[in-house]
Amino acid sequence: MVMTRVYTGPDGLSHAKQIEMTLDGNNTEMMKATGVQFSRRAPGPVSDWHVGPRRQFVITLSGRGELVMGDGTKVAVGPGHINLIEDTTGKGHTTRNVGPDDRIVVTIPLADRGATR
Repeated sequence: MVMTRVYTGPDGLSHAKQIEMTLDGNNTEMMKATGVQFSRRAPGPVSDWHVGPRRQFVITLSGRGELVMGDGTKVAVGPGHINLIEDTTGKGHTTRNVGPDDRIVVTIPLADRGATR
């Protein structure tokens, strides 16, 4: 199972890297979360540069979007795409919806336990 890790590099810029989630049989390890939030994001404007407010998963349920990293890398997201947001410092990234439909996402803040490698 693959996800995109968004993190701050030593250069202070956000970067994206595809990482494989470790499975034990069919499941990952159980991770501690602090809540769950569902959001609807309409197509249109691009967000300002921002960092993640905390370490969190952002999973696209429907619609399409694009994240642009501080280093210029673009990450296309669609239904089922998992982002692990860890760029809580630095320049951050932008987000926008692409296509005609709203983007529905679920955000799962993670209990602090350090960065995933």
